[in-house]
Amino acid sequence: MHPRPSRHQGVGQWQHALRAQFPIITGHPDLAYLDSAATAQKPQAVLDAVQNYLTTTNANAGRGTYPWANRTTALVEQTRDRVRRFLHDPAPDRSAVHFTSGTTEGLRTIARDWLPGLLADGDEIVVPVADHQANIGPWLETQEQLARQGTHVRVLPMPYQRASGDYDHTALARLAGPRTRFVAATHVHHVYGGNMNIRRIREAVGPDAVICLDAAQSVGHLPVSVAGPDVDFVVFSGHKALALPGTGAVWARQARGPAFTPGGWSGTPNTVGIASLAAALDWLDAAGTDRIERWTVALAARLTDGLRHLDAYEVLGCQTSLAADAPVQQRQGIVTFRHRDIGSGDLGFILFSHGFMVRSDHHCQGGAGEKSESVRVSLHVYNTVEEIDRLLDVLATLG
Repeated sequence: MHPRPSRHQGVGQWQHALRAQFPIITGHPDLAYLDSAATAQKPQAVLDAVQNYLTTTNANAGRGTYPWANRTTALVEQTRDRVRRFLHDPAPDRSAVHFTSGTTEGLRTIARDWLPGLLADGDEIVVPVADHQANIGPWLETQEQLARQGTHVRVLPMPYQRASGDYDHTALARLAGPRTRFVAATHVHHVYGGNMNIRRIREAVGPDAVICLDAAQSVGHLPVSVAGPDVDFVVFSGHKALALPGTGAVWARQARGPAFTPGGWSGTPNTVGIASLAAALDWLDAAGTDRIERWTVALAARLTDGLRHLDAYEVLGCQTSLAADAPVQQRQGIVTFRHRDIGSGDLGFILFSHGFMVRSDHHCQGGAGEKSESVRVSLHVYNTVEEIDRLLDVLATLG
């Protein structure tokens, strides 16, 4: 009924073998989990690593000299190096990795502890006002904090292409000037599913501005390399990359501005979360994030291709990429849509009654984003062609 995603021989077996490694997925064969942009499910290897750590090694890090404490301290430092390798860090001896509870805390740590030392009165920062609130609020809080201290920083809204929701890099080049010190950007948009072409941001803002990348929807979903795009910070959440909740990281290149050093006393780290993150990164490398990306992009294209034939639905984001064979960039495993007559909240309940778990609300998008609620389908390697086809069949009955 629906066009099949292109595949080479063996991809189906590869995906089936990976799906079988997620106990919560195989344990609920009648349910389709389509909310991986909110949190991803965990493979058995991650669950085993957590169990092994808690039953053989559990101790605090940097606060003891007995073997369990020493192994935990080593685990934390080794996982910093693991993050660097996962991101293909070209200068690991220079960069810094700081563990956080997730992307939101990571961005706020940069905003609170590092950004004020970069900025002077009259400087400018660029904020993506139609992206995730986590990548908007912290920068505005810093502006307010500095204003109370007598330092006035101008906030420039990131320009967007109205039709697609992508960044308007040409307009950004006109907007950025010699006082533009800092640019906050998103790698993959959490509503529109687009790869935001980070390489072109550096071209637009020049060689001196600091670029901070929210990679919450890319790390663990597609290859992310800091060897190519010249960004200064990469921030991501472990729970969206197959690790436990309450885990995340800030990677800092340490090339522009003051050295990144989080302020305050360093308390007890989330050691079991860090153990899960190390295992998740190992699993992702073994599975191949390039293959995961191809799989989820193909599934998303299959869904948009089906939706474009259903008049009752509006797909958000780029309209020229809906067809499965569209020559333009397609969605990175995230498809967001509305029914023209059924409210998105009601549609979410209806879909769950048919076994589909989706998100249906405003998706925490910034004030310059969508004004009406929508349904978001977000995919990972454990999702299948059959789930997409069954979802389209159910949606068609509601038209």
